[in-house]
Amino acid sequence: MRHLALLRGVNVGGARTLPMRELEDAFKTAGAASAAAVIQSGNVVFASARPEATCAAAAIALQAKFGFRPTVVLRSAKAWRAMIETNPFVAAGAATEALHVACLAAEPSVSLAARLDPQAFLPDQFALAGADVYLKLPNGVAKANLTNARLYKAFATVSTMRNWRTVLRLLERLEA
Repeated sequence: MRHLALLRGVNVGGARTLPMRELEDAFKTAGAASAAAVIQSGNVVFASARPEATCAAAAIALQAKFGFRPTVVLRSAKAWRAMIETNPFVAAGAATEALHVACLAAEPSVSLAARLDPQAFLPDQFALAGADVYLKLPNGVAKANLTNARLYKAFATVSTMRNWRTVLRLLERLEA
């Protein structure tokens, strides 16, 4: 089965530089039947019967080689497609340039999910669905009020954000 590993904070603004060939090699060494890096921001499409163990072993190998252990958020190809198909902002006809998704490492509890007031971040909008946060950021991610740090504080779990163009490209690679 094909999976997607989303590494948080890799190759962003020149920090935590990680060559994509090294990233692919770490996943292959960790047991992935195949591994392909997609875009420079730390996305790996891979096949594995034990995806959690593969991600953990790859992260440890990357730490040994590069001095930092990236946080990895895992999604199956099926879950990625479902996330795309249920984006409420796409269904409402929003401009795709303003759309992003924050993938959470774990689904927040109901009490944690209720922590974010949708009105507090306007004009930014969000919709939580399981372990995914759909984002509509009309002024762009650089000027967004909804950041990974705010999501972490509210939901007590790590998140990594991708723009909608990248989300769709990752689906193409997962289903290729």
